[in-house]
Amino acid sequence: MWTYDKKLEYPINIKKTNPRLAKVIISQYGGPDGELAASLRYLSQRFGMPDQKSKAILNDIGTEELAHLEMVGTIVHQLTKDATIEEIEKAGLAPYYTDHGVDVYPVSAAGVPFTAAYIAAKGDPIANLQENLAAEQKARATYEKLIDLCKDEPDVIDPLRFLRQREIVHFQRFGEALNGVHERLAQKKFYMNEKCKN
Repeated sequence: MWTYDKKLEYPINIKKTNPRLAKVIISQYGGPDGELAASLRYLSQRFGMPDQKSKAILNDIGTEELAHLEMVGTIVHQLTKDATIEEIEKAGLAPYYTDHGVDVYPVSAAGVPFTAAYIAAKGDPIANLQENLAAEQKARATYEKLIDLCKDEPDVIDPLRFLRQREIVHFQRFGEALNGVHERLAQKKFYMNEKCKN
């Protein structure tokens, strides 16, 4: 079903350790508006879509969100891989380090572990697509806040800008899907009896 190209969707090459940034950026890995929740939400919702186009859009975006999860994990890893214990403690990551070392673990910036409760799947295509539109806007807003926190870190800002832009594109694609589903559900169904078919 998928072909995995063993490179990031967008290059990441962070030269400077910064556990303080890693602590907040990790929210886009395992937080409520992060890439893990988005990918699982869309890949779960696709089954209940009423047409192939909306299923394909959810499948495509859900798959891309997995690529974004890989990117965010790479950012967090590169920001912490050479951090000293003192830098980890100063950044407030001692509890995280105690449980996970410098592995990338799905939590929010506040340290709340990922939960399946973040995955909205209502069983109604309109409700799901409306949820997805809101999710993409929340993710865009989070990336903008993260960019604000990065200040003079161009190696971090650059991939975050790319990810923010992809949220805008996903929002537009979900809008297309919602319009298509509305049209599909508004169509009247006509039934003919056997005599009318001739």
